[in-house]
Amino acid sequence: MNKPQVKEHNCETGKEIVRDANAKEIKQLETDAADSIKAQAETKAKTAQRQLILDKLGLTADEAKLLIG
Repeated sequence: MNKPQVKEHNCETGKEIVRDANAKEIKQLETDAADSIKAQAETKAKTAQRQLILDKLGLTADEAKLLIG
């Protein structure tokens, strides 16, 4: 597997450096990816729960918005 790379840009000089990510940066990337997957799963579950409730009530999403708003 290729190692992730980090691009550093010095705004004062305009110089860019591309380097391999260090262990701490790689660990952060992995943590961020896992958090993103978890958040997507939670969003999907909440959407399914909302739809289930709307189906039980016999309402569409637009009708529910009218009731709330």
